[in-house]
Amino acid sequence: MSTREDSIIFTIFFDKLFLLVFKSLRSFEPNIKIGDNMTKTAAIIKGDGTGPELVDAMLKVVEVTGTDIEFVVCDAGAEWWEKNGGNSLIPNETWEILGSSDVCFKGPTTTPGGIGSPKSVAVSIRRKYNLYANVRPIKTFPNSSKPLGDVEMVCVREGTEGLYVGEEIQLTDDVSIAIRKITRTASRKIAIYAFEEAKRRGYDTVVPIHKSNILKLTCGSFLEEVEKVKQAYQGIEIWPYHIDNIAQQLIKNPQIFNKKILLSTNLFMDIISEECSALVGSIGLIYSANIGDSFAMFEPAHGSAPKYAGQDKVNPVATVLAGAWMLDYLGEKENSEAIFKATEHIISEGKYITYDLGGSSKLSKMADEIAKYTTKILK
Repeated sequence: MSTREDSIIFTIFFDKLFLLVFKSLRSFEPNIKIGDNMTKTAAIIKGDGTGPELVDAMLKVVEVTGTDIEFVVCDAGAEWWEKNGGNSLIPNETWEILGSSDVCFKGPTTTPGGIGSPKSVAVSIRRKYNLYANVRPIKTFPNSSKPLGDVEMVCVREGTEGLYVGEEIQLTDDVSIAIRKITRTASRKIAIYAFEEAKRRGYDTVVPIHKSNILKLTCGSFLEEVEKVKQAYQGIEIWPYHIDNIAQQLIKNPQIFNKKILLSTNLFMDIISEECSALVGSIGLIYSANIGDSFAMFEPAHGSAPKYAGQDKVNPVATVLAGAWMLDYLGEKENSEAIFKATEHIISEGKYITYDLGGSSKLSKMADEIAKYTTKILK
């Protein structure tokens, strides 16, 4: 490509980039909530594929605790969009419910692919409410598969920027560019969250994952902010790892990361947390939270598995435990702990577990048994 062609492409790029930034600034809407009701409200998105049956199972378990939370079911996802169309997977009515709720629970949803398709439900909600901390605890359950031995770590992912801002520019018929937006502000916030999580759990190390030798500005500024934040947390180390190195170290020797916080930018940790999920034997065991300063969204880490929809087959654990975590967030710690203990007991006992855990129980049966044992614990 000639110097003149390069110049033309970059002129087009910067013109389009300016328009994108200007549009982004004009469309910014702060998340402001007024008032504080005694009864907490959770917006419930059942989702696509296996989502509705999983969320129903979660609600069954949560409701046996006698929770005071009000659940408001609302629509979102590919199935709703295919029937109704539009430029969003989330209808206006759901945005209104979210705006008046204390928390959101999202079942697995499907995101259509291809040019012109809407952004995912999760990305849309994360960005709307600045849910900057996507958190996935990774821990081996008793009497469950452990492909590479026992593991215990927490994956912390910056959830609002990086490549997931979804801004792509077609410069010519041949050249398209995706914007990887990394800010020091967001990097600092997610670093503080990671160190606070390490402190809360009694972990001694935060592992920032990056590629600053290649992405010198974006990964470089992220890593610098982590190093600055570390100065306020004496007794907690940092172990910086390049993204490609940690990908193989998690297979070669995952136990070196036990009781560590793995921290990274949006796409890198999206990938690494999936790899970590495999270390406990099933993505069906991985629950997650998306946490901001005044709102949160809880969800299972796995997808909607449409080929299993309506078969009463898939593992309910990730969805049930995401629901239990939601209870803790809303102040019902005792109820939350009871569900966690009951779930661990059912998995350890091994009588009523789904196919991915080596059993033959149906989704509904496993959820019923978790609910029964939860009731027993709370008596």
